Amino acid sequence: MPPPLSAGILLFRQGHDIEVLLIKPGGPFWRNKDAGAWMIPKGLVEPGEAPAEAALREFQEETGVTLAAIPFPLAKVRQAGGKMVEAFAVEGDLDPDSIRSNQFELEWPPRSGRLERFPEVGEARWMPLAQARELMLPSQLPLLDALEARLKG
Repeated sequence: MPPPLSAGILLFRQGHDIEVLLIKPGGPFWRNKDAGAWMIPKGLVEPGEAPAEAALREFQEETGVTLAAIPFPLAKVRQAGGKMVEAFAVEGDLDPDSIRSNQFELEWPPRSGRLERFPEVGEARWMPLAQARELMLPSQLPLLDALEARLKG
């Protein structure tokens, strides 16, 4: 059986430098993490859904922003847990402080029997590629290289 497939969007903007928008997941597990915790907005591709459609849907669910631009294929990466992520890129801009993420429920504290609600995205931030390389989930780092190669090529 093939590993689960996720799809996501690497939003970028070009000024003096290339900057990318990365998110840090919400919830207690990620609260005190920084380096290695940032990633692209992404999620599972539903049956019958094209990866690019899933990437746009997940971006909207996790940021509250609907992208009008057509994403271009960027790269596929395998995450540490084995999940495949098909990434697309879109040039655009948004205010990271304005994002409104969907929420998820989690038993918290563990074994307490209490369900707490947390935003799927705890924080979003624009960062230049050098900073993104320091903070991004290691398995997604090839996405930055693919973007840089595409924009310089």
